[in-house]
Amino acid sequence: MNNFRTWLLMGLLTVLFVFAGKVIGGNTGMMFMLVFSIIMNFSGYWWSDKIAIKMTGSRPVSEAEAPELYAIVRNLSLRAGLPMPRVYITPSEQPNAFATGRNPDHAVVSVTEGLMQILNREEIEGVLGHELAHVKNRDILIGSMAAMMAGAISVLASIARWGLIFGRDDEDSAFGLVGTIVTIIVMPIAAMLVQLAISRSREYGADEAGARIAGRPDGLINALLKLERGAQAIPMNINPAASHMFIVNPLSGAGFASLFSTHPPIAERVARLKRYNLPVSW
Repeated sequence: MNNFRTWLLMGLLTVLFVFAGKVIGGNTGMMFMLVFSIIMNFSGYWWSDKIAIKMTGSRPVSEAEAPELYAIVRNLSLRAGLPMPRVYITPSEQPNAFATGRNPDHAVVSVTEGLMQILNREEIEGVLGHELAHVKNRDILIGSMAAMMAGAISVLASIARWGLIFGRDDEDSAFGLVGTIVTIIVMPIAAMLVQLAISRSREYGADEAGARIAGRPDGLINALLKLERGAQAIPMNINPAASHMFIVNPLSGAGFASLFSTHPPIAERVARLKRYNLPVSW
């Protein structure tokens, strides 16, 4: 059901995107945006990992450089039935982590420098279990594609807005002036809400599956509480478009940006983890 809802929401984003093209450019604009959305989804599928790594400034780390990190990732990957992902470090003092890649065979997990300094081994296992759950469920691909579609809809809204400012004739466009105003005001909000719904539902699922991979919920619970405090206290210089990838919203201390978080509240995530029927020890 979760997968069905996610793909249904993705379909809604595509419809919004194509509708915006029709408003701006009529039937020609609609067809152009349909083709463009297909190309965008294709590129997001093949290069989502490279895009994420570039946006976050992450670098690969060798096993000799981080033997404990490699040991944790390898052990958890075996438990989850996943191939060993590539391991990266994100240069930030804020404790956080993310995973990316189009499928388990092309996965990357990355932790920040701050995470390795603040969390103990059990908490790191909880975080990495969460990220490997995203890999196993292919959440990263869907989330990245949703972010790209929502971003493109916002760009189209900006184009429509500038068209109004410079006196574009809306009589010849589909739906006229009313359609243009809807595109400018309503559609970016609708796209954002769809993206939030996709991201938040996936976070809850990854919390439960990640706790099962790690073998206990307490490590992830304690880690989430520490990461929340760290994100509020230590800023991360990152493109907001990449914030949905991280286990905790890296912009949670960034004022207005935090009002539209792609992550559910930490308190609710912790409460759900405590309610799950999971073992607390081996």
